[in-house]
Amino acid sequence: MSTWPPAEEPVFTADFASTEQWVAGRSWAYPDGGPVNPGDNKLDHLVEDPDYSRSGVFRATRRPDGLWDTGLLTTEGSAEGFEVRSGDVLEARVRLPEETGAWPAIWTWRDGGQEIDVFEYHPNNPDLLELSNRVRGAHRYHRDPSVRPGGWIRLRTEFGPRSVVWWLDDVEVFADGRGVGLRWHAYLIVNLSVCAGRYHPPPDDHTTRMSYEVRDLRVFRPER
Repeated sequence: MSTWPPAEEPVFTADFASTEQWVAGRSWAYPDGGPVNPGDNKLDHLVEDPDYSRSGVFRATRRPDGLWDTGLLTTEGSAEGFEVRSGDVLEARVRLPEETGAWPAIWTWRDGGQEIDVFEYHPNNPDLLELSNRVRGAHRYHRDPSVRPGGWIRLRTEFGPRSVVWWLDDVEVFADGRGVGLRWHAYLIVNLSVCAGRYHPPPDDHTTRMSYEVRDLRVFRPER
């Protein structure tokens, strides 16, 4: 059963410009903290440049070596070190990218795992969101007419101990019945990756830049 609505005040409101909240351009979800992750079929080359992430617009630009400079922010290693906990509810508004090869995501990570994907998206599947609980092995491909390249969507995810629940535009679309357990906790990651072509097409030859936007990312902690 959902615990929504959450507590009145969020315990975390994302300020992507804050160096206290977020670390830019590195993540231990990438080998050695980055900057590259070819094993996950990504063309990413993570950069700290604030133009790639600190405004809430996450960007990627093509490099001469065939990789892409990409924006990533994580709470892991930051001064505040915020972690999402079991029972928390995350909400955000997202403008989806338009370019083939773009791979945006909001997700969690800690100690080599603890991954819950609030969403992943690939414009070559224009109406499809990927929703995943990689902690306990649940996954849903959700198709919806509101999901489209360049479109705005509202996301909400409850990290429940017995069921992770995803909403799209205030409609519940998936309850996995698996959950994360009572003691789960993990850091937040927001980023734009670029596909290398194994699972989804790489960028078109003429594409040199891509972006997506995240606004109003907040985490609520309902009273237990």
